[in-house]
Order: sequence, then structure tokens, then C-alpha cells
Amino acid sequence: MIANMTSRNTTVLAGIDFNAPSFVVAPQLIGTTVLVNGAGGRIVEVEAYDRDDPASHTYGGPSARNAAMFGPPAHAYVYLSHGIHWCLNFVCQEEGHGAGVLIRAIEPLRGLEAMRVRRGQLDERMLCSGPGKLCQAMAVTREHNGLSLAGAPFALAARDPAVEVAVVAGPRIGISKAVEVPWRFGEAGSRFLSRPFR
Repeated sequence: MIANMTSRNTTVLAGIDFNAPSFVVAPQLIGTTVLVNGAGGRIVEVEAYDRDDPASHTYGGPSARNAAMFGPPAHAYVYLSHGIHWCLNFVCQEEGHGAGVLIRAIEPLRGLEAMRVRRGQLDERMLCSGPGKLCQAMAVTREHNGLSLAGAPFALAARDPAVEVAVVAGPRIGISKAVEVPWRFGEAGSRFLSRPFR
């Protein structure tokens, strides 16, 4: 059964302290499971962003669009990319800081039939192999922006301790506004990545 793993400090979910910097939280998310209304799977690829990073939405300070990213940690920040695709981020660090982790790809495990219908795609490798794809598959929209990850419609579960997860790092994808840092993290050898790691 998938359930939220919470403590008295609601910023600790699935064994991860979301008060930590985004580049610390990001690799810890690899292998954890995220569901939205029962659909989702294991996170296999993420990218970290911080307010001091010119590639981050929070670099210029708070705005109506990025307000959730300056909100409390362990909440969702959902934005529309290029006016087409929704993208899901997990907010990190203390409220007011402006940092988060973009969920880039998951290995779909639950709610596959619903995700296939939403995506119009039968190949499970193509359901969630990109931030826009996974949001379409999991029906993530602006309605999820600012919601806590600690309860419905979200559910987070820690890595299976019996399964070894090898995490690799590399440059983020499509970054042109910043000196690149190795803040893209993924599960080594996963068939469900948006792109292979170099």
C-alpha cells in the first residue's frame, strides 16, 4: 500500500527532509514513489533549482506565477511550460527561499490504463518520460499548484530498502541562462529517462 510517510515535521516525507537544499533533496527522490490520485510510479529523473540560479523561476524574486515555490517546503509548484505542458516541482528549503526539484521522469507503476488513455500512448516507456508527459499522464494541472505533498491527491513513498538504486548526475536539459551545474539526477540504466545521461 502506498501511503504518505510523515513525521510531526510535515516537511519530512518518504524519509526525505524537504527543508534541505534542492540539490540535496533531488538525488534522494530517485527511487521514491509519487502518486497523484492513485496514478504514478517510481521517480527516475529530476532536476534541482535554487533562487541563486539564473535558470530558476525564482531567480528574479517572487511573482504571481512562482509564489508556490516561495511557499512552505514539501508542497507542489506547478507551472505551464511554453504555454503547452504542465510541469511538477517539489518545493524545498524554508518558506521564502525559493527552491525546488523538477520531476522529469517516472517509471509508471500504478494507474497505467488511465495514464495510457490520457497520453494516447500504449508504450509504458513513453507515458512519463519527460516533465510534460508525466503531468499529462498523472492529470497534474494548475489545480495542484501550492498543494501539500503530505496528503491527497498526492502520495509519496520511500525507496524500497531491498532495491539498490544507483544515482547518476549530469547537466540539466535545455539550460541557457546559467553556468551549468550537475543538478540533473537519475537512476542509472533506467529505461524510463527522458534522455540518457552522457
